[in-house]
Amino acid sequence: MGESLWIIDASAREMLLFAGVGLLLGGIDDLLVDLVYIGHRIRHGGRARLTLATLPSPRIAGRIAVFVAAWDEVAVIGGMLTTALDRYEHDNYRIYVGAYSNDRGTIDAIAAVAERDLRIRLVIGLRDGPTTKADCLNTLWHALCRDDLREGAGTDQPTKAVVLHDAEDVVHAQELRVFDSLIERYDVIQLPVLPLVHRGARLVSGHYADEFAESHAKQIVVRTALGAAMPLAGTGCAIAPAVLAMIAQARGGDPFDATSLTEDYELGLRLAELGARGIFARVAADDAGTVVAVRAYFPCTLSGSVRQKTRWMMGIALAGWDRTGWGRPRAVADHWMRMRDRRAPLAVVILAVGYLAVPIWVFSLLAHGQAGGASPYANGAYPIAFWLLVANGGLLVWRLIVRMIFTGRSYGMREAIWALPRFLVGNLVSLIAAPRAVIVYIGMLRGAAPVWDKTQHEFPDALPIDVITDSINHPGLAAAVR
Repeated sequence: MGESLWIIDASAREMLLFAGVGLLLGGIDDLLVDLVYIGHRIRHGGRARLTLATLPSPRIAGRIAVFVAAWDEVAVIGGMLTTALDRYEHDNYRIYVGAYSNDRGTIDAIAAVAERDLRIRLVIGLRDGPTTKADCLNTLWHALCRDDLREGAGTDQPTKAVVLHDAEDVVHAQELRVFDSLIERYDVIQLPVLPLVHRGARLVSGHYADEFAESHAKQIVVRTALGAAMPLAGTGCAIAPAVLAMIAQARGGDPFDATSLTEDYELGLRLAELGARGIFARVAADDAGTVVAVRAYFPCTLSGSVRQKTRWMMGIALAGWDRTGWGRPRAVADHWMRMRDRRAPLAVVILAVGYLAVPIWVFSLLAHGQAGGASPYANGAYPIAFWLLVANGGLLVWRLIVRMIFTGRSYGMREAIWALPRFLVGNLVSLIAAPRAVIVYIGMLRGAAPVWDKTQHEFPDALPIDVITDSINHPGLAAAVR
């Protein structure tokens, strides 16, 4: 019995130390981001906020091209396009929608809307689907180039910006106005993305709301403040056609890397390497503080969330590391941010060891009590374990408070409270997704072609106004963004 207890004690001790040190380093990393954000707010808190009222009027006329890649989107694409046409308050835009010849349902849904409005342009790729989202976007790019050549001759209104959206997005009425103005000063613009909370799946769908509320109100702000590359969200972003053409020329004609599963993330880094000027545009839409943002449902089931997080983790932290490498040699801030992007697999291992160490530690206490002896953890024999527990406990409390603050700022107090249990849900999704991501990554290293492993999407009922309220008349819609 004594030898068995020694093995249990040693296992608990080593696992707790490993997890404790790992969690401490990760917590300090997060704390540094928080401190940079607080310092940035203190330093620039008095600066005038960008609003629709103060947005400069566009000086250069030109069409806005909106790209929407669609594979197996028959359930949402019709509603998305109809809503976009109804909501957009802009005089000159065209929506390019990419589809596949072997996806008849999606083609018919797009065609039904295109027949009623010539601003919808259905583009069917040459290859059967699914390929990758980037491959579909390349098809749309070539269609745009053909249209510009055919229609641009003799005119002074070329395509001014390329806007990326997903098939399930609820667009903001004023977003094209924001892009039309800011694209004259910046090469790439990213709007906030605020997921909708599905009332029937508040824990799973809501954890995306918590993560994006913090990411798009704090982390991207810190990245841009430090001069690090700004990864794109793949939706709600606008890019200058000249910059895309530059990338396309370097890649043999395609601006989007068709072999990537996270083309949005990589494109943001690539644009920064080219010296493109970017801005994360948090534009106030009214005096109440609502912002121009993109809203959409994210997966509301555990299996769907795991599939999506698997793709993100594999594409950013694993394959993305191989594909994008590091920043410039002395770009310390960029190195730091890329390291944070890629820490997810290691963080999951640390988290898993920590979760496993807790029951072993409890079993050790019970076993020593049953044997009539004192546990080595009860007599102060390992003070480092105690101080790690105190430090990590304090960092965890701070982390939860910060998460609740940003969730509450975007979604209200009710969702801020829900952010506490959803923190555990997010950890569970990551724990399941990590080994799946490693398996997919190994398959890619062995030559497997990347496939668009998309999740099923849902589109809410169209709203007559852009202020989305927590109303029983619109189940699943989040509170107004603050």
